[in-house]
Amino acid sequence: MNSAAHPATLAHGLALIFDMDGVIVDSMPVHIEVWREYLTSLGTNPAGIENHIHGLKNDEIVLHFLGNSADGKGVPKTANRQPDHGAAKERLYRAAMQDNLADHLVPGITSFLERMGSAPLALASNAERANIDFVLDRAGLRRYFRVIADASEVTRPKPAPDLFLLAAQRLGIAPRDCIVFEDSPTGVTAARAAGMRVAGILTHPGKLDGVDFAAPHFLDRSLNAWVTSQRAA
Repeated sequence: MNSAAHPATLAHGLALIFDMDGVIVDSMPVHIEVWREYLTSLGTNPAGIENHIHGLKNDEIVLHFLGNSADGKGVPKTANRQPDHGAAKERLYRAAMQDNLADHLVPGITSFLERMGSAPLALASNAERANIDFVLDRAGLRRYFRVIADASEVTRPKPAPDLFLLAAQRLGIAPRDCIVFEDSPTGVTAARAAGMRVAGILTHPGKLDGVDFAAPHFLDRSLNAWVTSQRAA
């Protein structure tokens, strides 16, 4: 059941933690297409990229598709080239999204953040900080988040719980009183390991198990009702 936004408040003592890709911005189709273009430009066949991109860091994707070459053409690779490839791909991603980011925002996310804006809100994402800054600033969403945490700040990114635990610590809220919004199995695993409640946003093409509640987007009235029915432990 879908609806436009309506008034609601979050119970005292709770916090909301948001993933970014697939939760705030439905970016995965663009990431996949940009990876295809980038790998093809290096002479590498990108077949199956859509099956490998979910939940993997850029370095892991580079290793999978480029193997022991730095450029996809058999040139010996040194380890420090992996971040270079990832950064180059992310620059292409931001360029591709530059003029149409608003079209890729998950429906209802801005109005949902506006309604919940007085509550403790955090963003915790495996994405590069440059991508986080790009999305939050270009979409005008930074003001809603008291805490922003990215994978560079923890030793173990998702699916480990560290990133979500860091966000909760910075918010000053116990993990059991945090509700995480995630779209991927990797993120759900991390949130569960952190001892948090999980609301699934169904932009990910695969099945999403292990969530407490699921909705296609933030315009769904049932999602709003579930979130506002939650109470601190």
